[in-house]
Amino acid sequence: MNWLSVLDRKLLRELSHLRGQVLAIALVVAGGIAVCVMSLVNYASLSETRSHYYRQHGFADVFVDLTRAPRHLLAQVRELDGVASAEVRVQSSLRLQLDGFPDPVSGRVLSLPDQGEAALHRLFLRAGRLPDARRSDEVVVIGSFAEAHNLKPGDSLGAIINGRWQTLRIVGVAESPEFIYVIPPGSMLPDYQRYAILWMSERALAAAMDMQGAFNNVLLALQPGVREQLVIDQLDQLFRRYGSTGAYGRDDHASDRFLSEELAQLRTMALLFPTILMSVAVFLINVVVGRLVATQRDVIAVLKAFGYSNLQVSVHFGKLVSLIMLLGIVLGVIGGLALARALSGIYIEYFRFPTLLFSVPLAQTLLVAVIGLLAGLGGAYGALRRAFRLSPAAAMGPEPPPLYRRAWLEPVLGMIRFSQPDRMILRGIERRPLRSLMSVLGIAMATAIIVLGTFQFAAINLIVHSQFARVQQEDMTVTLVSPRTVSAAYELASIDGVRAVESSLAVAVRLRSGHRSWRLGLIGLQPDAQLTLRVDTQLERIALPEKGLLLTEFLLEELQVRPGDSLTVEWLDGSGEQSEVTVAGGSREFVGVGAWMSLPELQRLRGRGAEINQLQLAIDPQMRNAVLAALQDRPLVAGVSERQAMLTAFNDTIGRTFLTYTFFIALLGGVIAFGVIYNTVRISLAERGRELASLRVIGYRPSEVDHILLGELALLLLPGIPLGWLIGQQLAWLLVRLMESELYRIPLIFPAQTLGLAATVVILSAILSGMVAVRRVAKLDLIDVLKTRE
Repeated sequence: MNWLSVLDRKLLRELSHLRGQVLAIALVVAGGIAVCVMSLVNYASLSETRSHYYRQHGFADVFVDLTRAPRHLLAQVRELDGVASAEVRVQSSLRLQLDGFPDPVSGRVLSLPDQGEAALHRLFLRAGRLPDARRSDEVVVIGSFAEAHNLKPGDSLGAIINGRWQTLRIVGVAESPEFIYVIPPGSMLPDYQRYAILWMSERALAAAMDMQGAFNNVLLALQPGVREQLVIDQLDQLFRRYGSTGAYGRDDHASDRFLSEELAQLRTMALLFPTILMSVAVFLINVVVGRLVATQRDVIAVLKAFGYSNLQVSVHFGKLVSLIMLLGIVLGVIGGLALARALSGIYIEYFRFPTLLFSVPLAQTLLVAVIGLLAGLGGAYGALRRAFRLSPAAAMGPEPPPLYRRAWLEPVLGMIRFSQPDRMILRGIERRPLRSLMSVLGIAMATAIIVLGTFQFAAINLIVHSQFARVQQEDMTVTLVSPRTVSAAYELASIDGVRAVESSLAVAVRLRSGHRSWRLGLIGLQPDAQLTLRVDTQLERIALPEKGLLLTEFLLEELQVRPGDSLTVEWLDGSGEQSEVTVAGGSREFVGVGAWMSLPELQRLRGRGAEINQLQLAIDPQMRNAVLAALQDRPLVAGVSERQAMLTAFNDTIGRTFLTYTFFIALLGGVIAFGVIYNTVRISLAERGRELASLRVIGYRPSEVDHILLGELALLLLPGIPLGWLIGQQLAWLLVRLMESELYRIPLIFPAQTLGLAATVVILSAILSGMVAVRRVAKLDLIDVLKTRE
């Protein structure tokens, strides 16, 4: 090691001597960096994967659903201004039966070209091959459904298509860019066991649907730079008399819309969480490093006395700080990549991508690392500047107390007889108010991070209780093949095990308010409904208005309307009709968005009589299988969804991904909290080492010396933890506001358990740090400590 300079050898000795503090500071840095890297990598990976998948497999830009149109119109579609390519398909709903699975299974079947590969929405085959146009029974099934039922090429399915029973043979398992997020119509959550997507040859499906020479679905890719609305207007005009429900773009495509919402929330988390944690980490690093360098004032003085310039000393301590920061950055990047890899495994199950492209945004990662490094150097600069202002002789001595006087707290608490150690604690805090304030803020920030990372566990519990216990009280929702009269309710009420039945009507609409619009299903509920409720902010039931719409609060904000305002309801049933409806009020929903009105009023507006197309059932849990078997045998039943299945889907998708992410945040927050408090204790010990040794020399017992050190920490914890609760609540409010989306909204709730957990983590960190400090005090070499170092 002779090739190392004197200062470099000293640097290595310092790193070895300060190894505990070096690791603790590195953990603070690593926690902030890891959150940044994890968030940035996840967002970049999902965005890049989606773009690549859409590009490689031809995801369309505009879509049209209609009743029936002659195939020769395809030529006109391709001639429309702005259209790059277009394809037409046949599609239909269907019911499936699987051996050994009693639940009703609904789905959607789409046609594939008889010859060659589709130009748009090309399938990614996981297994097998595409259907042969010469065989009417061959199908490809989507991977999510195949995995849920362990299906593979060669297996058979029973299906009802267009009212006719068929036996279908699986020849392939595939994924499609239009079904990355696979959800049943009208639902917000996937149900892989009870909802399937199938593909057949166009010849076979057209024959089954009596659609030879016709189509009912159009896909279009647009030329670059073309305004989407111009093409949509042309399509609406062309297909108006063919029962079109209105052309729409990717923004209204169910799968892409929910994927975009998830990416938007992930982008928010990728910006917000790292910004908060890095801001906290930067503040803490600045304080901790500044205090660490301040403890080296006597070393700085010796170096200057030996002729080293301010620049040389600055470079030396810059190296010390840089090595500590680089250790934290390396640990943070490695940890962030590992956590991102773990989360990617969940996302690949949640979103049906063929594979996930693991993308690391190098520029943003480098920027985060540079910010962390500059934060450490900034803390060191302030302490060095203060040390440089002192002459070497003055700096070699211990730092004098600012003022010799009684602490202002002593007269205030004059009725209390303080012991001498207690007076020393109070004086130490009062005479260094800035240092004490920074310590309190450090503890508060550590507490706030844990509050921010853990309040969402209680929030998810409230979402589950609100949505699946308070709002949805039905056991099953039955969707009918086509609108029926109320006699359908009587028919299902006669099934053994059905305790109650309520009717509803779901209609596809577009709500318009000025230039704002929203496409969704408008639900008409019985005025006295007991199985499906609407609730207010206190989770109390809201009575359905006799007239007017009830909207989720999120939708009220998106459409910029208030109770009493008027909305235009565009009926997406091919009629092209519109109605003006008044907004009657808002409902609090944490999952999805919705619009409701009383069933009689919706039936009146529709003008088609007392029709219904959905039924909510309350059943005897012991009779579940019997009820499902009876529904399976009813031709009028198109599909069945169960509340318990939706709860399971929520926990497996939104709940799992969100809670896993926040668990990592909370874990890293705990690491940061421990690092901050440990450094606070260790640096306080280093700053007061001479003072504590002097007390031992003049006769103070070790327990009294420990009392001084730990008592100060306890006094700093008292205001730091409550302040951290308040800061954490404000940060959580900001997070909740920025993460509101169509998919879900996070309620702002802080139960005692959340605040108690944050306080417990901080207190445990303080206890562990205090134990380390007590051991070090016990091992103090009194003679060595009282000497001037080096």
